Amino acid sequence: MNIDNIGISNNPSMLEKQIELASRNKDDEALRKVCREFESVFLSMMFKQMKKTVPDDGLIEKSLGTEIFEDMYMDTLAEEVTKENSYGIAKMLYEQFTKGYVRW
Repeated sequence: MNIDNIGISNNPSMLEKQIELASRNKDDEALRKVCREFESVFLSMMFKQMKKTVPDDGLIEKSLGTEIFEDMYMDTLAEEVTKENSYGIAKMLYEQFTKGYVRW
């Protein structure tokens, strides 16, 4: 799934290709961006799993449109959280790649 208007790709192989390209070119800013995108995807998946633990009240039935909107909201929320105040996942990944501990 690719959300074009906000630039998030939920495809892990796409992120792997971007990391490999950034590592090969030694482009620090591109590598930082990919690490932030990974953190955003990770947080989005985490938020969606956390939401599944909240029981539905059953009073109002959810439509397919509501479910799609809520998924899109979680994706956007994860991206905004990553932009404003990162949880440190992107920073740790960046350090691992720049120090040569991880190679693709």
